[in-house]
Amino acid sequence: MSLLKRFQENWRRSGLGANNATVLLAVSGGADSMAMAHLFLESKIPFAVAHCNFQLRGDEADKDEELVRDWCGKNNIAFHHVRFDTKAKTEEWKKGIQETARILRYDWLEKTRKENGYAFIATAHHANDNAETLLMNLFKGTGISGLHGIPQRNGNIVRPLLFASKKDIAEYIIQHNVAYREDASNALDKYTRNDVRLNILPAIEKSFPNIISSLNNSIQRFSEAEELYKRAIEQERKKLVERRGKDYYIAVRKLEKRQPLHTLCYELFKPFGFTPGQVQDIISLLSSESGHYLISPTHRVIRDRDFLIITLFDTREADFISIEKIPVTLKAGGRQYKFKYAPVPETIPAADDTACIDTAKLEQPLILRRWKQGDYFYPLGMGMKKKKLSRYFIDKKIPLHEKENVWVLESNKRIVWVAGHRLDERFKVGASTKEVLIARIT
Repeated sequence: MSLLKRFQENWRRSGLGANNATVLLAVSGGADSMAMAHLFLESKIPFAVAHCNFQLRGDEADKDEELVRDWCGKNNIAFHHVRFDTKAKTEEWKKGIQETARILRYDWLEKTRKENGYAFIATAHHANDNAETLLMNLFKGTGISGLHGIPQRNGNIVRPLLFASKKDIAEYIIQHNVAYREDASNALDKYTRNDVRLNILPAIEKSFPNIISSLNNSIQRFSEAEELYKRAIEQERKKLVERRGKDYYIAVRKLEKRQPLHTLCYELFKPFGFTPGQVQDIISLLSSESGHYLISPTHRVIRDRDFLIITLFDTREADFISIEKIPVTLKAGGRQYKFKYAPVPETIPAADDTACIDTAKLEQPLILRRWKQGDYFYPLGMGMKKKKLSRYFIDKKIPLHEKENVWVLESNKRIVWVAGHRLDERFKVGASTKEVLIARIT
């Protein structure tokens, strides 16, 4: 069957052509994208063309743009184009050239799609690209999620040529005399994908001539196996991970009995920024003492008694706030604190998130700060019995990550209130109290 017939059959089976919707083709001027445009034209599928000039190859890039523009004019096809100062954006964003170009390209394509009401963005990725992606992901150790290759559809982006090999496209170009331009950078192996394309795959093809077809068949099976894998992982996640507020709790005894433990830990902790290289350290936490932890760029996993607790990790916040005036609302430790003066209420609030303090017993300055080792206070209701905060937290079985986010209100180096927990006996409201400071966590 000819490539054109295979393309038309694949497009029909994909269901992407429903309602005769117009597709926006990303056309660079290279062989693959020009072949795709020709296939759409011959199949009479409604489409428009979008071309990005990244201004990285001087006159060569301008000639690519000219070729695509002329082709669209000759065939009466809507032509969208843009020029990027890619080098300037690379310096501004502190990213590599390829990553910068990719972000610029897809952001602009989506903007163009929306503004013109096009149904999809089509790119000319083919079976060889798919095989290269599979090998790159395999070498990088991305796990099963990297073995499904390039999806035929990802949101608004579709790849209608994934069924075709580079050889199929090259033959089509010759048969139909499709004009295209060759990007000289494709012959350089300084980029990882080009290295795989120019050196690794040809070496494999010497022993396995049908490697592209074989890898793409495997990709299909991997993709289907991944669906079963994801379902199994989600079932385990529901059994093992319990959300409590913003934190996630995993019972140590339940997790350590699960097999395969390494794979399960990788999948459970991956959404929180933990890498494959940290999985063995996470497993080690199962047999460690309370207080041991690991961090990712966004989260921390802490061993606390019978649980591994996953909590947000943020080092940007100050640990000390001077209260200059009242009333005032402050943010600390991810919570909001409100302070105001008021007459003595008829009923003293009993909630842990509210403190009613005799203002006559306060001395300036008032400080809101994180608690630290060595802090002590006289817990309300314990008859002026002194107690270290560290021992108070142990007695109350406060988890480590919650302890670390406890703040105290301090007056002239004396703790007035362990916020969210207990008032100090020395500052309670008495018979002679005339005015109170109400401190509340909201």
